[in-house]
Amino acid sequence: MTYPFKYPPFLNFLRKGEFFFITGKLIPFFLPNLTVLKVTQKQPNNLKHYFMTQTINRSALFNASCLALITTAFSFSIRAGILPQLGESFGLNAEQLGFINSMWFLGFPISMILGGLFYHIVGPANIMRIAFLTHTFGILLTIFADGYTTLLISTLFIGFGNGCTEAACNPMIADMYSGTTLNKMLNRFHMWFPGGIVLGSLVSKFMTDGGFAWQTQVWVMMVPTLAYAVLFFGKTFPKPSIEGVTSVGSNLKAMFSPVFIFLFIAMAFTAISEFGPQQWANIVLSSSGASGMLILALTTGVMAVGRFFAGPVVKALGQTGVLLGGSIFTAIGIFLFSTVSGNMSYVAALIFALGVCYFWPVMVGAVAQRVPLSGALGMSIIGGLGMFSTAIFQPIIGSWIDASRATQSAAGLAGDALELAAGQDTLEKMLLFPGILIVLFVIFFFWQRGVQPAATAGH
Repeated sequence: MTYPFKYPPFLNFLRKGEFFFITGKLIPFFLPNLTVLKVTQKQPNNLKHYFMTQTINRSALFNASCLALITTAFSFSIRAGILPQLGESFGLNAEQLGFINSMWFLGFPISMILGGLFYHIVGPANIMRIAFLTHTFGILLTIFADGYTTLLISTLFIGFGNGCTEAACNPMIADMYSGTTLNKMLNRFHMWFPGGIVLGSLVSKFMTDGGFAWQTQVWVMMVPTLAYAVLFFGKTFPKPSIEGVTSVGSNLKAMFSPVFIFLFIAMAFTAISEFGPQQWANIVLSSSGASGMLILALTTGVMAVGRFFAGPVVKALGQTGVLLGGSIFTAIGIFLFSTVSGNMSYVAALIFALGVCYFWPVMVGAVAQRVPLSGALGMSIIGGLGMFSTAIFQPIIGSWIDASRATQSAAGLAGDALELAAGQDTLEKMLLFPGILIVLFVIFFFWQRGVQPAATAGH
């Protein structure tokens, strides 16, 4: 049976060997206006059965997940790049801009935890539908914002979309791969957060320098958003690979295991060790003569490359070895941040990036393989905690800076010298975070020595 069909040539590569049925009763995945497709085989009586029996296209699902994470990264970096323009356009002060940014961190963990809780009820396909809708609504609401309140709401919705992406894609990838391949693919997926930040930062800087309006920059976020929507369209998603993992009761029981509780505590410190210094180091080091933009690009660039080649590293050192080594490199990097200035700051950024590079994906992979029955909920709880801990520790770090500024000012310092001294004193205090991690991961290394992670993750 053949239907009239005209398909945009530039999208043909997405449809090789794939055929879908569109009827008046079947709503397309993301593109409700697409109503005609070519079918080269007899139409089955049960469309639901047809889709259930289709081969899972792991490559397409993984690539779509990466594009969704690039959307998350663009929302982080481009929004940061347009903050000064938002302040000028709407007459917002720094505190109001800070609250707008905080909505990103609030929406992220809320939707991530809810997505994990209902993952096996609504499924990853529906969670990604919600991600697409909230991403699109948040982006459009930002573009057509009329003031402070609208920007708060729009950023919250973008945060919801970002959390849904993590909630759906992490367990989906865990169901598609196993063993060391799982660790490699999780790292390659998470590579696109720092990689996307590099791309988004450069796009924003180029467009700002070129005199483009901030609204035009926000429109750029729709490019990866539409791309992941098209790639996910019509795909069959994987099913849980371990019996019992779809039970919330089983998930919760597994989450009370000693290993999960340990990883839960450690995640709070791995997240703030990564995000805390990155946020404050740019401000501090700009006072020392280093370029904050280059520091950000170097750090996230190294993280992206490191995550791409994570497979051999995790295979050689194991999850416990990677986490312990990462905490040591992170401590060295933060120590250098707190003592050096000028061009040596780039060396500190390189070492710091090597340290935090594998924290997030390896922690998620450790939950997937060492506590498999925690399921999608366990992975979402771990990721959500990372975001919550970042939000909790930020005011504490801010209070350290305020206290240090008062102390250094009383000692007679002013201007850049004051900011540098106060900032480096604060970074020295941040050594507490990787210091705790070194102790925790030494314990974890010997505790888990000889314990073989599950080859198949249950999600």
